[in-house]
Amino acid sequence: MRRGSIVTLVLIGMIAGGIATAVALLLPWLPHPASREAGRIDFVFWFVIAICIAIFAIVVSAMVYSIVRFRAAPDDLEDGPPIHGHTGLEITWTLIPAVLVTAIAIVCGIVLSRNDAQGSDALRVNVWTQQFTFTFVYPDAKNVTSTELRLPEGRSVELYLRSKDVIHSMWVPQFGQKIDAVPGLVTHLHITPDRLGTYPLECTELCGLGHSTMRSQAVVMTPKAFDTWLRGQERALPQSSTKG
Repeated sequence: MRRGSIVTLVLIGMIAGGIATAVALLLPWLPHPASREAGRIDFVFWFVIAICIAIFAIVVSAMVYSIVRFRAAPDDLEDGPPIHGHTGLEITWTLIPAVLVTAIAIVCGIVLSRNDAQGSDALRVNVWTQQFTFTFVYPDAKNVTSTELRLPEGRSVELYLRSKDVIHSMWVPQFGQKIDAVPGLVTHLHITPDRLGTYPLECTELCGLGHSTMRSQAVVMTPKAFDTWLRGQERALPQSSTKG
């Protein structure tokens, strides 16, 4: 291939890659992560997107160059010359995807393992779901009950979900994960909030006519503010509390 052709391919690839990169970075595709797990998931997302943009740039540059450079004349109705396959190219375009898919699998495995790892001094929260409400119970604080999920910033949290009726699903977009609550089962989710704020919490499993109203909030507080809130809720409890 002539040097000019290589330069042309590179320029086309840079333009295509630049446009794809601008679309990926300038549009708000994902919510700003508010947990360590969401940050890792976003890393996997952008890792895959970077690979896709590179492949897209290569394919577009080759396609555009071929269309312009090898287009047939208007009066050329002859078949092109028969070309036998190129063994080296076939091996190359088989090995490269294999390497990329393996890299993605390794990164995903590491992220999943780290996201599932429980931190020390984890806060346990029992989540009860039913048509059409969430109830959050803190068993280590005399079974304090809340209709909002309140969590301390920077502390590992273990959520144990149960359903009283049908299948529900709990999702906080900024936490990057969601999980179903299934009747008869206890499902589990680990998160570590790392950004203060109030975030929407909703059911993402069609659970009946009132599904769209099954919403709450996740409130990430400073550890001191959370402890103060928890103590205040404990003092407001009756002498006996049986729900857990």
